[in-house]
Amino acid sequence: MAIPNIKRFRPFCPTCNENFTLMAVLPKDANVDAYLTDAVSRHDHKAFQDAKAQMNKVRVGQQKQQKKK
Repeated sequence: MAIPNIKRFRPFCPTCNENFTLMAVLPKDANVDAYLTDAVSRHDHKAFQDAKAQMNKVRVGQQKQQKKK
């Protein structure tokens, strides 16, 4: 079940040279551009790169085993 008033943003981080996903519930009178610039300045580059590397890593020996008949 999704939260109905959540917004998804894809800001660009100039340090990582990549976009990252950011989900937030902002008040109606909030300045979205100011929030996104603040979020990019608080972005954790090392954790983002580590998570991305771990997601693409292929573990040896974890291939699907075939059933013998």
